[in-house]
Amino acid sequence: MRTVYEIVRNAIANKEIIIATYQNHVREMCPHVIGRKNGREQALFYQFGGTSSSGPIVPDSPGNWRCIPIQGLSDVSSRAGTWHTGTNHSRPQTCVDEIDLEVDLA
Repeated sequence: MRTVYEIVRNAIANKEIIIATYQNHVREMCPHVIGRKNGREQALFYQFGGTSSSGPIVPDSPGNWRCIPIQGLSDVSSRAGTWHTGTNHSRPQTCVDEIDLEVDLA
C-alpha cells in the first residue's frame, strides 16, 4: 500500500488531481511541489474544488494556494483530470525548503 507521500508525489509526476480531507474539509487539489520544510513532509497544492476553512473556492483565484503538511491529509486518492494552477505560480514558493519533486508546467 502506498503512503500518502507516495500518492501525492506520483500525482505531481503524472499531473493528476488529489482528492483528500484536510482539517475536516474535502478538497480537490493539484499538487505542485512536495518535499520537506523544517524536516516535516509538506506539499504545495492549488485547490480548485471542495471546501475550505478560508471560505468559498473562487475559480482561478491566486488565493487558492495551500501549503499542507502531508501528515494532515486523510482519505487521499488521485485521479486523472483537468490540471489547475494559479496565474501567480511563477513567484517563489516558501512551503517547501527541500524540494523532492516539482511539477513540470511545460
